[in-house]
Amino acid sequence: MEIESRVRQIIDQATVWENHACMPLRADDGFLPQLERYRQSGHSVVSLNIGMDLNTINEVFSTLAHFRNWVKRHPDRFLLVDNVEDVKLAKAEGRLGICFDLEGAASLGGQLSMIEMYYELGVRWMLIAYNRNNDVGGGCLDDDQGLTDFGRSVLDEMVRVGMVPCCSHTGWRTAREVIDHVEGPVIFSHSNAYAVYEQPRNIPDDLIVACAQTGGVVGLNGLGRFIGKDGAGNLDSRNEALFRHLDHMVQLVGPDHVGIGFDYVFDVDELVAHYKARPDLFPPSRGYPAPAPMVEPERLPSLVRMMLDKGYPEDAIGKILGGNHVRVAQTAWK
Repeated sequence: MEIESRVRQIIDQATVWENHACMPLRADDGFLPQLERYRQSGHSVVSLNIGMDLNTINEVFSTLAHFRNWVKRHPDRFLLVDNVEDVKLAKAEGRLGICFDLEGAASLGGQLSMIEMYYELGVRWMLIAYNRNNDVGGGCLDDDQGLTDFGRSVLDEMVRVGMVPCCSHTGWRTAREVIDHVEGPVIFSHSNAYAVYEQPRNIPDDLIVACAQTGGVVGLNGLGRFIGKDGAGNLDSRNEALFRHLDHMVQLVGPDHVGIGFDYVFDVDELVAHYKARPDLFPPSRGYPAPAPMVEPERLPSLVRMMLDKGYPEDAIGKILGGNHVRVAQTAWK
């Protein structure tokens, strides 16, 4: 079988799950049709960010309401995912399954009951913190003081309702304490390997191993800011650079615990505006507010081909493309 046909067959057979994508965080139909790019390139499920610790609760709910409404108005191509059966249905019908994620627990407003509300509206994972400390735990760009007592209660409630704890953007100490506290999978939805590129948003090998031991998944991040630099010193999002992170993690914990969370941002102007407005969350000393190159949805076939060229077996590729995210959903979702 020629390589292009083999790549297409792998994508067609897999449940391709992009676990973190960034649409504009506003009630604006102008950009949501770009979701079709995921469906056309072979994705089965996409988790959309609905807000970060920098957003107010009102902004988060406004965005979430709009996203849900838009998906329901386009049922021929998209499907709101509530459970694993919906994931299978989306795949079988050639629709793109949509669920949601929340980058940071500040949007709880200190109220545990908000967790169940978000879950019922489709939020399937939530970060502990977004770069800076909050009332739940420490951020990766802050003086991480660890998980708080309230944070432990948040984790208990997340597990009860079925929401998966995520430690991307979270401080390493807090992440270790989250993993120690939680019974069940903990994920890093969009984080790369610190051993490959020393950036504080990336995670060390002991956390990759600890995540795998929970049954969790580390989602490969597609932002050049967290991938590395090329020979000229420019941020690099080429397949070869991304593969170094992928292969490092696969060699460390095996293909059962690595996935996709490329963090593609559709409105770069909005992102840069966030950078400039909140230098506390996006410090200039870390390269902000300049944007970084990204891995776009259409890169999927070439990434599959690269894994084939590097000798990855087809069953391992299927797990990395989305099978591992399906396993976490089957284990944790209620």
